Amino acid sequence: MSRTALRICPLCEATCGLTLTIEGTRVTRARGDRDDVFSKGFICPKGASFGAVDADPDRLRTPLVRRDGELREATWEEAFDAVAAGIRPVVERYGPNSVGVVLGNPNVHTMAGALYPALLLAGLGTRSVFTASTVDQMPKHVSSGLLFGDANAIPVPDLDHTDHLLLIGANPLESNGSLCTAPDFPGKLKALKARGGTLVVIDPRRTRTAKLADRHIAVRPGTDALLLAAMAQVLFDEGLTEPAPHVQGVEEVADALREFTPEAVAAACDVEAGVIRTLARELAAAPTAAVYGRIGSCTVPHGTLASWLVDVLNILTGNLDRPGGALFPQAATDKTPRPAGPGRGFALGRWHSRVSRHPEAKGELPLSALAEEIDTATEQGEPVRALLAVAANPVLSAPDGDRLDKALESLDFMVSIDPYLNETARHADVVLPPPPPSQSPHHDFAFNTLAVRNQVRYTRPAIPLEPGRMAETEILARLILAVTGMHGADPAAVDQMVIDQTLGKAVEEPHSPVHGRDPRELAAQLTGDTGPERRLDMMLRLGPYGDGFGVRPDGLSLQKLLAHPHGIDLGPLRPRLPQPLKTRSGKVELLPQPIADDLPRLKRALEERPDGLVLVGRRHLRSNNSWMHNVPALTGGSNRCTLHINPEDAERLGVRDGAPVRVKGAGGEVTAPAEVTDDVRRGVVSLPHGWGHSRPGTRLSHAATDPGVNVNQLLDGRLLDPLSGNAVLNGVPVEVVPETAPGCASVTEKLTALT
Repeated sequence: MSRTALRICPLCEATCGLTLTIEGTRVTRARGDRDDVFSKGFICPKGASFGAVDADPDRLRTPLVRRDGELREATWEEAFDAVAAGIRPVVERYGPNSVGVVLGNPNVHTMAGALYPALLLAGLGTRSVFTASTVDQMPKHVSSGLLFGDANAIPVPDLDHTDHLLLIGANPLESNGSLCTAPDFPGKLKALKARGGTLVVIDPRRTRTAKLADRHIAVRPGTDALLLAAMAQVLFDEGLTEPAPHVQGVEEVADALREFTPEAVAAACDVEAGVIRTLARELAAAPTAAVYGRIGSCTVPHGTLASWLVDVLNILTGNLDRPGGALFPQAATDKTPRPAGPGRGFALGRWHSRVSRHPEAKGELPLSALAEEIDTATEQGEPVRALLAVAANPVLSAPDGDRLDKALESLDFMVSIDPYLNETARHADVVLPPPPPSQSPHHDFAFNTLAVRNQVRYTRPAIPLEPGRMAETEILARLILAVTGMHGADPAAVDQMVIDQTLGKAVEEPHSPVHGRDPRELAAQLTGDTGPERRLDMMLRLGPYGDGFGVRPDGLSLQKLLAHPHGIDLGPLRPRLPQPLKTRSGKVELLPQPIADDLPRLKRALEERPDGLVLVGRRHLRSNNSWMHNVPALTGGSNRCTLHINPEDAERLGVRDGAPVRVKGAGGEVTAPAEVTDDVRRGVVSLPHGWGHSRPGTRLSHAATDPGVNVNQLLDGRLLDPLSGNAVLNGVPVEVVPETAPGCASVTEKLTALT
C-alpha cells in the first residue's frame, strides 16, 4: 500500500515543496506540493526525479576503508577508528593547518551541512579551508562584507513587486535562481512582464532567460564591471541618482567612476555607448527596479567589482531596501536582531595561503590553490598532508583537476563524506556515505536568508533510516569528535555543547528575549526527537519571529512549525535598514578602500581585448552538481557536453556541427563535439561544467557511459579575482580547432595556418 509524505527538495536553490508517493521504503513518484506556502506546487525536472536520485544503485550504503591499497566495506566503528588514527597524528606532528578541509556545494542543501562544518573547523583550528564558494559566489560575499559589514547580508530582488529587472550573468530559467531563492523563477519573470514590467538580460549567450527578455545585451565576456561602471557614470553625469538612505561615500564613488563613460567602455564591452546610456536611463526611470548579478558576473577577473557595482546601481537609484527593489530577507533562524548601530566591519587578508600568498576571504582560501598547498614545499609552513572532503568533488569543480588528482595521491590521509565514489572520493582512505535524502530531515538555513519571500518550512524524514545507515548529522558529529581527540564520545554531546553555549550567550545579551533567564531552564523547554531538531527549536525560538521561550506566545517554535507541514508564510520582504548593517560606521560604506584600490586594475581593462575566442560556462535545468549525471532521467536530450560555437566562428575555423573539436587552454586541452548555434555570440564558445567522468576507480556507472569532458581542465588555476580569490571561469582565452588524426599538425600550427 502506498502513502504520501512531504519533503523540501534539496536538489537546487529553489527549495520547492514536494509530495512524495512511497511504496514500502521506496519513493515511486514526486510531484509539487500545491499547499506549500512558498513554491505552491511548482516543480522542475530535478524535483520530479527525486525518486530516481534517492534510489540510485551506485549510492554507497556502508563506509569504505582502504586496506592493502583497496577501498573495502567496513563497519561504522571501523571507519571512525581509522579516521581518528589517520588524522590525529598529522595534527599532533605537523599542526592544525596541515589538515585541509574542502566543503562542497551540497553542504548548503542539507541540515547537517549547515549545522556542523563550522564546529569541525573550530575544533580543528585549521586555516587550510577551501570551499565551492571560490569557484562560484565569493565575490558577492566580499562585496557585501565591504558594503554592509556582513558577508552574508546579500540583498535579493523583490521579484513579485518590481517594475524593472536587470539580470547580468544570470540564467534563472536554467538555474532556478541562485543567491536568490525563488521557486518558479520562470513564472515570476512572466508575471513581471504580464503586469507591464521590463526584463533586461545581459549575457554573451542567448539563454532561455535572454529569449524571454524585452532587451538582451550580448556583452563581451568578462567586461561586466566595465558595463555596470559606465551605467553608474551615466546616472551621475545626467543627475539621475536618488541614493538610498543610510549611505556614505556617494560623492567619492562619482569621482572614482568619472572616467568610465559609455564611450570609454563601449569597445571593450562590445556594446554601443548609446545602448549603455539607455540601460541606465531606463533603470533610473522605472518606478521600482532591481539589478541582479550571478555566476557569470562573479567568475570573471573583476568579479568583486561587478558584484559591488550591482549594489551601487541599486543604491544610486534608491532601490536598495525598497519594496520592488532589492531587499534583505529575514530568515526565521537568523540570530535575534540586534539594535542598529556600528559593528565590527569586514576584513580581508587576515592570513594568506602558504605558496602563492593568496589572501583569505571570509575565512577561506581559493579552491584553485588546493593542489599547490598539497604538492609544493615552501619555508612558510607545512603543506597540507591530510584532507577532509565534505560533499566535495574538487577534481572536477576546481581548475586543473589533473594536478589536483595527482596531489591527492600524495596525501598522508584523506576522508571523504560522500554518497558516491567519485573522482575525488576515490583517493580517500575512508569514505563515509550519508543516507539518501528521503531518509533525512530538511530545513533550509542558508537559502531562507536569500528567499524572495519570508517563510519557514521543515520536513522530517519521509522514510525511516535504513538499517546499517547513519544519519548525516551523526556522521559529522562523530567526525568532529574523531579529528579533535574525542573519538568514542557520545555524538549527542556535540549538539548539547552548542545548545549550552548558545543559550549561555543569549541570556547575557540585553536585546535577547531571554536576557537574564536560566539557560538550564531554557534548555529543558526545548523539544525535538534529535539533537539537530532541538537546535532548530532553539534557533526558531530565539529568532526574529520566535516565541522567545514563552515571551511571545504567538511566536515560532518547532512544535508550531510541525503543526504546519506545508510551512508558515511570514510575509513579503520588508525594508530593514539600518539594522542589518555591521560596518564600523553603521552605514552603507559605498566606496570601501579595497574596492577603491582595485579600480585602477579595472581601468587598465579598457585597453584589453582578446583577439581570439574566449570560453564561458553554462548549465542545464536538469543538472546542478556533477553527481546528477549519474541519474538517467537527468541526462540525455539537450543536457549534453558539447562545445557551443557561433556559426561564423565555426565556418572560419572549419568546424562542422557534431564533429569533434579540440579546445586548448592554459591548463590543458579537451575534445568535445561541436554544437553550432547562434545562441552564443561571435568570439565566444561554451562548455558546461560538472562533466569529465572518465577517471578509473569511480562507481558512477551511468555517468561513465557518457562521461563528457572537464571544462575546468582548460584552466591552470592562476587566473583569480584578487579581492575574493574566486577562480576566473568565464572570458578565458582558448584555442579551438577541428579534431584530426594523431600525428597531424599541432593546435598552434593549425591556428597559425588558419590565420
